[in-house]
Amino acid sequence: MRTYLKRARKTLAIPFWIVPILLAGCSPSVQSEVNRKTIPAKEEDIFLYRGIGASYLCNARAAGIEFPKAVGIASATYVQVLEGKHGGVVADVGKKKLSRKQLFSGAEFQIITAALQFCPKQVPKDVEKKVKELLEKQNVKRNK
Repeated sequence: MRTYLKRARKTLAIPFWIVPILLAGCSPSVQSEVNRKTIPAKEEDIFLYRGIGASYLCNARAAGIEFPKAVGIASATYVQVLEGKHGGVVADVGKKKLSRKQLFSGAEFQIITAALQFCPKQVPKDVEKKVKELLEKQNVKRNK
């Protein structure tokens, strides 16, 4: 009797984990998710992803993780969200999908500048100096 109950339980359990997988393909929410990928990331989206990335970087550094590793993981996560949710398109830049190199470059810069605001002691001095130099160059170009 016990063996029969174990087999019956296993057999009955299969539909419970297969059904959601099969139904997911038919779900209207999946369709809306596909449509949502083409919506460019707005300023508030970028602000959110920037804050999350900086928070990760600050926490990772406080936990003793090396700066390059921490900023790399934070940037990769940022890029994955931009690609997955927005198809790699950022509204401020236009309707064209950005390359992974462009996305990583932008993500890294934004995360580091935010970390300089939130946890400046966690950003190495040489990185801080490079970022400040880049910001100064951007300001000079804008003022011309």
